Amino acid sequence: MNKIMPAIALTAAFMLPCLAQARPLKLTTTLTNYGGDGAYLAIYLTNAQGAYAGSLWMAGRKSKYYTHLSGWHRATGGNSTEINGITGASVGAGRTLEISLDLADALFDAGYTLHVDAAVEDMRDSPDEVSVPLTTAGAKTPVRGRRYVSSLAYSF
Repeated sequence: MNKIMPAIALTAAFMLPCLAQARPLKLTTTLTNYGGDGAYLAIYLTNAQGAYAGSLWMAGRKSKYYTHLSGWHRATGGNSTEINGITGASVGAGRTLEISLDLADALFDAGYTLHVDAAVEDMRDSPDEVSVPLTTAGAKTPVRGRRYVSSLAYSF
């Protein structure tokens, strides 16, 4: 039961935001000028035990590249139904991706971690490019990525 409740809370926040106590969240991801093609990004959550809790966004629509987002791919078993309806175009070098969504209040300050995996065609993959605890105190605090992400920040 303890493993099911966070998944239900996350699903409720995605599917039924009017029924769940939700908080609007803006995610801003700025890429470095890495000099390559557009980046594929998987943005997802894990719970306090490190188990996959849900996908928030997938930048890049060609599923043949999803295996290169190895942290997300391993966590979901490559199940593309995890991203149905939450995909967008890949993100170019030096560009910024801004997405807005509603997340259940119960996810903040509860041990959840926000992850970004990145992959660029003909360049090295970067699983767990960014990993940051989902806390109210961390809002508006930019976090630097390891290779392709210049900064990731979230705000309410």
